[in-house]
Amino acid sequence: MTVAYDDRTALVVVDVQNDFADPAGSLSVPGAADVVAAVNEEIDAAIAAGAHVVYTQDWHPPRTSHFVTDGGPWPVHCVRDTWGAAFHPELRVVGESVRKGTGGEDGYSGFTTRDPVSGEEAPTGLDARLRAHGVERVAVAGLALDYCVRATALDAVALGYDCVVPRRATAPVEVHEGDGAAAEAELATAGVTIDR
Repeated sequence: MTVAYDDRTALVVVDVQNDFADPAGSLSVPGAADVVAAVNEEIDAAIAAGAHVVYTQDWHPPRTSHFVTDGGPWPVHCVRDTWGAAFHPELRVVGESVRKGTGGEDGYSGFTTRDPVSGEEAPTGLDARLRAHGVERVAVAGLALDYCVRATALDAVALGYDCVVPRRATAPVEVHEGDGAAAEAELATAGVTIDR
């Protein structure tokens, strides 16, 4: 671990939920078991250094145009108050959670949601929480690298935070081969540090 945590840094733990992190989940990410362990190590390091730790969760309604059953791209996943939406039982949870996609909107980024019809974006409240704690830098870990981690890190940079992604604490879902590598390249171009 080389992320330099301190009291001006936040670790944003993205969507380490059963549907993504458990092999039985509806949108299970390959290698997620290793990611959970690595995320826990990042959490321990962040806490030891006095950093702020915050979590995000997909928290969808049962019907949403985000899901393939209603014309969207994704299998039904992380439906609020279900096993799939719960944090993985091995994840160390020590902070508050920002829930996204609660009204049926796309919730890729921990910072913003997007209406799937109008494209209108709205803040989740994560930025306000971090600024209230005096955060200037964020580390983004969790699932999945090529979707929610990517979107959260890109938004972090756009909002003016220094951002690092600890690579061993994330993994791509790889809907298409090469999505993970493409996400890393996009993040690096945007100014996100990929910590290997």
